[in-house]
Amino acid sequence: MTDTPSDILPDTGCRLPAPDRDALGAEGKQAYDRLANFQDGALLGLRGPTAMSLHSAGVSKHQTALNNYLRFEAGIAPAIRELAILVAAREVNSRFEWAAHEAEALKEGVPQAVIDAVKHRKPTDGLADDYALIIEYGRQALGERRVSPEMFARLNAAYGSRGVTDLAFLIGNYVSLAVFIATIDAQVPDGNEAELPVP
Repeated sequence: MTDTPSDILPDTGCRLPAPDRDALGAEGKQAYDRLANFQDGALLGLRGPTAMSLHSAGVSKHQTALNNYLRFEAGIAPAIRELAILVAAREVNSRFEWAAHEAEALKEGVPQAVIDAVKHRKPTDGLADDYALIIEYGRQALGERRVSPEMFARLNAAYGSRGVTDLAFLIGNYVSLAVFIATIDAQVPDGNEAELPVP
């Protein structure tokens, strides 16, 4: 890890202190305990944006529910889900999200060549169509801030209206998390080898 900024708290790795479990309501305490035990898909337990969102009970409740639906209940294939998250992280230059999800993408079967294409903004030539589609879609939606009729037709043919909706919200969800991560300047945990080259 590079030099830690002076406003980063050592116990949380960000600008916010750890949520005080005793100050949380019943739902907040349950959420805190699930995070502490790495449940609900929490990759970082109490050290990450999901835990820090406990500072706002309403945000935490609804953000966690949306995130859990999109990641585990929407029916998005795990490799496609993790690739879409990496595309979102790359397009908004979120080192933290990249570090949290690169290993997950590999675990879910995303080939290293596909991850490298996203990481280094390489063309999608030669990649499997399902991977190329997600990369090209994310680049259009986030990089160009529009989705062409041709791209929408390809996406809709592959995933249908529900799948298009779920994918759009999955990517958007990780963009909103990236804004929160940037706000609290969440640091990539020590020992995480995933690197995202950013300007």
